[in-house]
Amino acid sequence: MIPLITTATASQAAYIVAALLFILALAGLSKHETAKVGNSFGIAGMAVALAATIALTIDLDIKGSSFALLVAAMVVGAAIGLQRARVVEMTGMPELIALLHSFVGLAAVLVGWNGYLLVEHEPDGAEALHLDALGTLGIHHAEVFIGVFIGAVTFTGSIVANLKLSAKISSAPLMLPGKNLINLGALAAFVGLTVWFCLDPQLWLLIAVTIIALALGWHLVASIGGGDMPVVVSMLNSYSGWAAAASGFLLENNLLIITGALVGSSGAYLSYIMCKAMNRSFISVIAGGFGIEAGPGDDKDYGEHREMNAEQVAELLGDASSVIITPGYGMAVAQAQYGVAELTRKLREKGVNVRFGIHPVAGRLPGHMNVLLAEAKVPYDIVLEMDEINDDFDDTDVVLVIGANDTVNPAAAEDPTSPIAGMPVLTVWEANNVIVFKRSMASGYAGVQNPLFFRDNSAMLFGDAKDRVEDILRAL
Repeated sequence: MIPLITTATASQAAYIVAALLFILALAGLSKHETAKVGNSFGIAGMAVALAATIALTIDLDIKGSSFALLVAAMVVGAAIGLQRARVVEMTGMPELIALLHSFVGLAAVLVGWNGYLLVEHEPDGAEALHLDALGTLGIHHAEVFIGVFIGAVTFTGSIVANLKLSAKISSAPLMLPGKNLINLGALAAFVGLTVWFCLDPQLWLLIAVTIIALALGWHLVASIGGGDMPVVVSMLNSYSGWAAAASGFLLENNLLIITGALVGSSGAYLSYIMCKAMNRSFISVIAGGFGIEAGPGDDKDYGEHREMNAEQVAELLGDASSVIITPGYGMAVAQAQYGVAELTRKLREKGVNVRFGIHPVAGRLPGHMNVLLAEAKVPYDIVLEMDEINDDFDDTDVVLVIGANDTVNPAAAEDPTSPIAGMPVLTVWEANNVIVFKRSMASGYAGVQNPLFFRDNSAMLFGDAKDRVEDILRAL
């Protein structure tokens, strides 16, 4: 006799398929050549997950009004997602991602509170009695409390990251007196309250941990300076994954648990890799700059800078045999990647060896510059990571620094008192000539002046990067 396949069984099978698709998506997104296919796997996995969830909802005989709310929420969410995807610029992706992380955190908080109202608030209800009979009521207490804590930290932390990345608040780190003790105190309070809640689940305890977590998330990210914000975005991605996993345990949803674990672990690993690349302590960054004090103000007189115009730069490039281009956030803001790609093509046609040097945190998101250059059809094989190209600068005729600042700052290697001291940077100053594309002499996102601008072999090309690249192309 063939066993009957129920909707619940089919949905669980669909969840496994969706989980496999998400794993394939991560594998595809790890390489330029397979990123588009990987993204398609992710879309397919989410479509399967949504279809299975809707089918399961229908099978549970949800009332018409509740089902209508579900459909309405999906329509509204899809409309907002499509609208944002259509209008967002690549330069706005970091803050948009931070905002999306906040949604995941808020969802985890709401799921946790819903779990409390369904079980702990109704100790004589069917759900509470069922969990008590299974001997898992204490586990449910812990799931509610931990899920709310992680979600609330993710929510406010992501909001602050969004505000910093969009320049709505200062990127400088918040330095409250005893900030490390504040963070440690909040974590200690969370541990103590968790034990208390598991023994006696009272409403005021859940309110208290929600407030503490919201404040901790805000303080953690506010205490981190602009130079470390790419790591923060990656770390918040990890937090959102663990928040989703916590929601999965509460909802008994295996797909949420698997997906949350994938996002959480991959985000944490990426953050660790980035910290290694920036010579930053992984623990200090995720703990809100623990142990890092504010650097001294940079009022040093570096002398006078030298300026060049587009025609002079074009002449310099025409005589060069090797050129390295190091892009940064300024290139993204100016949308100069297409002009840079055309400049690369023309120089290569003239026999010039052109390559790109990409710092691990160039821009404000991991892989930001790689995506922009791929979008402009720059060949993958000439786009090199910092470790692959740093030894070649001293044998390079011309370096074009287009919109980069902190990632090419020699103070990181030469000034132990600098706030970015020890951060590995592209050693562009070792080249024969360095041309820096900037709008002004303003300091970088980390708020640190760059002595590169005043070196004898450096010259400034002021103005919008897109316009200046087009001027160089005309001169060539």
